[in-house]
Amino acid sequence: MVQALTELIRTSGIANTTYKEVIMIAIACLFLYLAIKKEYEPYLLIPIAFGILLVNLPLAGLMNAPADGQPGGLLYYLYQGTNLGIYPPLIFLCLGAATDFGPLIANPKTLLLGGAAQFGIFAAFFGALALGMTPQESASVGIIGGADGPTAIYLTSKLANHLLPVIALAAYSYMALVPIIQPPIMRLLTTEKERQTEMKQMRVVNKAERVLFPIVTTIFISLVVPSATSLISMLMLGNLVRESGQVPKLSDTLQNSFMYIITIILGVTVGAKANGDLFLSATTLKIIVMGFFAFSVGTAAGVLMGKLMYKLTNGKINPLIGAAGVSAVPMAARVVQKVGIKSNPSNYLLMHAMGPNVAGVIGSAVAAGVLLAFFG
Repeated sequence: MVQALTELIRTSGIANTTYKEVIMIAIACLFLYLAIKKEYEPYLLIPIAFGILLVNLPLAGLMNAPADGQPGGLLYYLYQGTNLGIYPPLIFLCLGAATDFGPLIANPKTLLLGGAAQFGIFAAFFGALALGMTPQESASVGIIGGADGPTAIYLTSKLANHLLPVIALAAYSYMALVPIIQPPIMRLLTTEKERQTEMKQMRVVNKAERVLFPIVTTIFISLVVPSATSLISMLMLGNLVRESGQVPKLSDTLQNSFMYIITIILGVTVGAKANGDLFLSATTLKIIVMGFFAFSVGTAAGVLMGKLMYKLTNGKINPLIGAAGVSAVPMAARVVQKVGIKSNPSNYLLMHAMGPNVAGVIGSAVAAGVLLAFFG
C-alpha cells in the first residue's frame, strides 16, 4: 500500500513540477485576471492564458508530438493550423466581413495616414537588430507596431516560430492599452487649434465602389507584394461577401460564429507554445520594450503625417485621425474621437478616423508581406 502510494506521488504532476512551471502557471492566472476582471482583449487573452496554463501542467502531454506509435496531444494537432499559417488568414476573412471600407473609399487620402503609421514597424525592426536579435526575430518584433494581432501571429509563425506566444501576447496587450498609450502622444504632437479642427461630412459611397474595392485591391497588392496575398486576399474576400449583399447568412456567420471558433483555437494553441524557458528570458524583455517602441512610433508617425496633411489642406484635416493609422480597429478610431471631443465638443471624428484605421489593416498586411519577402 505504501509502495503504491509512493509510486502515485512520484508519477504525479505535483512531484514533477519545476519552479519555471509554477511561475508560468502564475503568469497564466494573471492574464486570466486581466482578461476577465480588467477586460483586456478578453476574446483572445482568455484562450491564450488558458493555453499557457495547460502547457505548463506537467505530464499532461497536450503538446506532445506523435512518437513510438503513440498519437500526439490534442493541442499539438490544433497547433498545426497556427504553425502552417492557416488560422490568421481565416481571421482576416472574418475581419473583412466585419469591416466597412466606406470611409477609406470616400477619402482615399487617409490611406497615407495608414501607411505612415506602419513606420513604427520598421523603426522597431532596426531597433531589435541593434539589440542583437536576428533579422527574422526583429521583423517579428517590429510587426507588433502594426497593432494587428493576426498579422503579428502570421508573420511570426513564418519567421520566428519560437517567439510566437510572446509576440502574440505583446501585440494583443498593446492593442488593449491603446486608450492609455495613444492620447499622451496625440496631445504632445498637436496643438489645441489642430485638435479643434472640424472635418466635413464624407460623401456617400455607392455600392459599385464598395464591390470593386476588394477586387481591385486584391489584384493590385498581390501583383506588387505577392507574399501579402494570403492575408490581403482573405481580408478582401470577406469584405466582398459583405458588400455584395447576396449572401447575408454567410456574412453573418463570418462576423460571428466562425470568427469566435477560429479565435479560441488560435488563442489556445498560441498560448500552448509558452514555456518557461522562453518567457523567463532577456529576449522577452527585449520584445516587450521594442513592442512598446514600435506602437508608440507608429502612433507618432501617423499623427505627424496628419499634421503635414493639415498644413497642405489649409486646416481641413484634423491631424488626430493619423493616430488611427495603426490597425487596432475600431479602438484607435474611438480614441481619436474621445481626444478630439475634449478639445471641441462638436467635433465628430469617428468616421473620419475609420479611414486611416482600416487603411492600417491593409498597411500592416502589406508590411508583413514585405518583411516575409525579404527574410522568409
